[in-house]
Amino acid sequence: MNKPAVAATRLMRIENGEVTYKEDLLAVEEPLEIRLGFGSKENRQQKKISVTMRTPGNDFELALGFLFTEGIVKNSTEISSIQYCTELNTLENNFNIVRVELNENVDINLDSIQRNFYTTSSCGVCGKASIEAVFQQCDKTEKELFLVASPLLLSLPKTLQEHQQVFTYTGGLHGCALFSKDGNFILSREDVGRHNALDKLIGAILGSNQNQFKESILLLSGRASFELLQKAAMAGISLVAAVGAPSSLAVDLAKENDITLIGFLRDNRFNVYCGEKRILA
Repeated sequence: MNKPAVAATRLMRIENGEVTYKEDLLAVEEPLEIRLGFGSKENRQQKKISVTMRTPGNDFELALGFLFTEGIVKNSTEISSIQYCTELNTLENNFNIVRVELNENVDINLDSIQRNFYTTSSCGVCGKASIEAVFQQCDKTEKELFLVASPLLLSLPKTLQEHQQVFTYTGGLHGCALFSKDGNFILSREDVGRHNALDKLIGAILGSNQNQFKESILLLSGRASFELLQKAAMAGISLVAAVGAPSSLAVDLAKENDITLIGFLRDNRFNVYCGEKRILA
C-alpha cells in the first residue's frame, strides 16, 4: 500500500475583486524515517539514519539513493531487503518508516553515521571541508568525455515537464530526469524536496542494476545546490543541467569533480559554469 502523493483541499480565490470557492490539489509532504539494520545474525543492530520530509511514493528508491549518495552503501548488492516497519501496528507510521537491511558481511563505519540527519527542502552544507569530504568518497575513475550539442540540451526541459505528473496537478514539486548523452529519456522522479527527487532517481537506477550514470545527463527542474551536485558526484554523473541558478559551492564542487555544470537552461539559452569541453555550441 502506498500513500497518495496529492491531497485535496478547499480554498477561497480572489480574482479581479471577485470571491470564488473551489477544490484544489496539494502535493503531500510527510516525514520518512530511514532505519538501518546491520551486523551478524547473532548480533543484529538497528540505527536510525535520517528523517526527511518527502512526498510519499518510491520510498524504497529514496532510502537506497540516500544511503548511496551519503556513502553509507557502495551499491545495491550490499542490501538484502528494504521494507516498511509494519510492526508498529499503526497505519500512519507503517508507511512513514523504512528499514533497510544490510547483508551480514557488510561493514559500515558507525563514526560516519553517528549523528542523525534531519533533511528539509532547504537543507544544505557548506565549506571547503565539505567539498573535500565528497571528493574523498567519490568514484575516482576518470569522467566520461562526450560532446552534447546545444539544441539537444535546450530540448530537455520540455521532456522533463511532460513526465512531472504530480507537478502538473499541484505545481508544488521539484523534478529531475536522467537522459542518455544522445538525449534519450531514461527516467524521472519528483518530490517536494529536490534532494529527495534526486535520491529517488539514483535509487531507482541502482535498484535496476543498470549503471547508466557515467554517460548521462542529469536535468534538475530548479536550482543546482551543493547537495544536488554532491549526489551527482557520488553517482559519477559527468553533466548536470539545471533550469535555475547554481550556487557558488555547487560550482566549486563541479570543478573539483570534473562535472560540466549548466544553469538557467530555459528560454533558448543557458550558461556553462564549468566543463565547457563537453558542450558543442
